[in-house]
Amino acid sequence: MTARMQAVAADITTLAVDAIVNAANERLLGGGGVDGAIHRAAGPALLEACRAIGGCPTGEARITPGFRLPARFVIHTVGPVWQGGGRGEAGLLESCYRSSLALAVEHGAATVAFPAISTGVYGYPLAEATRIAVATAAAVLAGEPGIAWVTFCCFGAEALAAYRRELAML
Repeated sequence: MTARMQAVAADITTLAVDAIVNAANERLLGGGGVDGAIHRAAGPALLEACRAIGGCPTGEARITPGFRLPARFVIHTVGPVWQGGGRGEAGLLESCYRSSLALAVEHGAATVAFPAISTGVYGYPLAEATRIAVATAAAVLAGEPGIAWVTFCCFGAEALAAYRRELAML
């Protein structure tokens, strides 16, 4: 399975893939971290497209063109804020990955790059988020030939090591 998944240290806004996933907030109007970086790199047309969508609930995903990005699409998903693990965070995070990959298939995006959803300011513990990300992507890939490649795009050595450990355990 890892032949169709990899972890890299890179700036997600520079990846030439069919779709990059944005760790967005519910309003989809930009923010900090990867969300702000994607909005800056894509240009103002991305903000206008997101305004037209009107938001996205936690655990779901929406899609826009990539505009000035090398990626054809941006898939916006809203991860859960970590509240200790007892408020359905794991299910919501899994849903982010499943919903994002379903949109990729629906729009013919065979290569998809994910950031470490919810592990920044939303506070999700990296090891647990990584386990959910890799397990969910592997499960989807097992039954979905429309996705050729999933890249986990890591910001920093700690995230890269966590994803590589998880991928090695498959």
